[in-house]
Amino acid sequence: MRGRLAELLWSRRPEEQARASLRQEIHRLLDALSPAKTELLLVTRDHLSLKPGAVWVDVEEVMLTSTKEPASLSLLDGDLLEDLDGIDSTFDMWLATERERLRDRARGIAEALLREQLEPDTAIPAAQRLLQIDRAHEGAWRALMRAHAERGERGMAFQAYDRCRAVLADLLDATPSVETQKLLNEIRGPSSIRAPARPPVTAPTAPLVFAREPERESRETEWNDEDRADGDRSETGGANWADERLPRGGAHVGVLPMQCVGLSDEDLYLGPGLADEITSALSRFRWMFVVSSGSLMRFAQENRDEAAIRRAFGIDFLLDGTIQRSRNKLRITIKLMDLRAGNQIVWARRFDRQANDLLTVQDEIAAEVVGQIDPEILLIEAKRSAARPHVNATAYDLVLRSIPLMTRFNRADFVQAGEHLSRAIALEPDYAAAHAWYAYWHIFLVGQDWASEPTEMMKRGGDFAERAIVLDPHDARALTIAGHVRAYLHHSLDEAASLHEHALELNPNLAMAWALSAINQVYMGNPADAETRMRRYKALSPLDPHAFFLDVVFGNIHLMRRDYQAAAIAGRAVTQLNPSFSAGYKPYLAALGHLGRHDEAKTILERLLTIESDFSISRFMIRSPLALPSDREHYAEGLRLAKVPA
Repeated sequence: MRGRLAELLWSRRPEEQARASLRQEIHRLLDALSPAKTELLLVTRDHLSLKPGAVWVDVEEVMLTSTKEPASLSLLDGDLLEDLDGIDSTFDMWLATERERLRDRARGIAEALLREQLEPDTAIPAAQRLLQIDRAHEGAWRALMRAHAERGERGMAFQAYDRCRAVLADLLDATPSVETQKLLNEIRGPSSIRAPARPPVTAPTAPLVFAREPERESRETEWNDEDRADGDRSETGGANWADERLPRGGAHVGVLPMQCVGLSDEDLYLGPGLADEITSALSRFRWMFVVSSGSLMRFAQENRDEAAIRRAFGIDFLLDGTIQRSRNKLRITIKLMDLRAGNQIVWARRFDRQANDLLTVQDEIAAEVVGQIDPEILLIEAKRSAARPHVNATAYDLVLRSIPLMTRFNRADFVQAGEHLSRAIALEPDYAAAHAWYAYWHIFLVGQDWASEPTEMMKRGGDFAERAIVLDPHDARALTIAGHVRAYLHHSLDEAASLHEHALELNPNLAMAWALSAINQVYMGNPADAETRMRRYKALSPLDPHAFFLDVVFGNIHLMRRDYQAAAIAGRAVTQLNPSFSAGYKPYLAALGHLGRHDEAKTILERLLTIESDFSISRFMIRSPLALPSDREHYAEGLRLAKVPA
């Protein structure tokens, strides 16, 4: 036993030297344990072990867990001996094996417990317990989706699918299986309970003009109590849904001071300090109401009662977390809870940092947290709003509903998104966000070649962008959207650059602003600056729901640098994210043309022409904002080589 320990911990030393090192460490260990006043270690010439009954070992408890007594599974929080990585390569191999053995045991028990649950109310916590052990367990994700659907919480089921997809992409670079996709489609199927048709939609304030008007079916909205998550119901039972309105501005978010574990007294300021940094960063997002961390301090000092916090402050989303320190290493774990959905964790992230510059660590983590939860909360709010009845919808509701509809690039959904935004502006003419998103909608209208009068639509898009800035000159999102309108629709690149920079001054953690400003740098012929900005965007929002649009910039950057292989790879990635978005195909096609990959180019061109049937090099060059003649000719040459019509 002692020989095995010496080999594990000092494998690179001669045997005698390794044994001497072990003897020295045993003496140090005995000295450290001497204050216990009892024998904890049994040491013989050949063996070293813990004295039975004298020491409680959490790993031993997990290994003894059964389905009849599963409580010890909660002890499996983090990796086995997670602070001992890197001691020795041989020890690392042993540690990896033991970690997997421990997780296999816990996973098996959790799987058995989940199989025993026949009711959704018990299946949900069982599935969540299994996912705490194995985040990439698709069976657990499906069980969670199915249980929420059976409880009538279809929005929660869709959220579970989205989180499953994100986890699989992050951990395994994979997509959900056919079985998971099939379950999603079943949940998306029509409800068995139909509600009365909603009243006719109010006519938009201005006509929506399309090039080839699609045939549209009557879009009667189906809704019932089963289509809404329980978290949406009021504490009185949620009886009067038609009168329930969200305030303009958005979700109410609170940040609890972080719990400090194992920190010295002089480091305890890190918990409230990081919470203050996150609160300050969140306050730059104009569509959120943020409750100061100082206001929540008493809850952090007492029992961290989420229900009491919601009652006291009306908070929708709560950020909480822990800070741990091991020597010069900090581990910070932060989670976002949706308090309207039974405190469900909707986002979580672990940050490992060196503790050399604690103020910089706080700044970096606060930036990444708010950059990632901004689109996450926006997506959840949009889904929750879509589940509400359409009667008496507020302007805020209508804006939320429009965002996912416009980015699906289904013509009927896109039209409805425009109607929502037009109605939002009619309801509240001074609502800056509605004008900004409507300007954004016009970008896609022209970009997809869906406008019968593109020049007029370009002007309208510019008008809405200008109006948004006038209504709220401190809204960073409105400013950066206005910048993109100036660049893409009007080719005013210097004006666009100024708007983007102002947006980033107001909110340096807005991922969209970094990406849209990167697009402008591509247009201006500055690929190096564009790449720097795209790296920042990706650091802030690595799983951005609009990545299919924003990541097109990578293909353009590679194309400008004549790295055609990388441009083709980037093009393939973005077109798979959203095959209906036409802009993703264009740099991809040009790269394939320069590579001489004519068969692949033919396939991609056919897909593009199903979206933009009139696409040609001449039409592209008229609309392209590229400023440098060399960039324009190089792009056009790639399209010519790809056999794009002149």
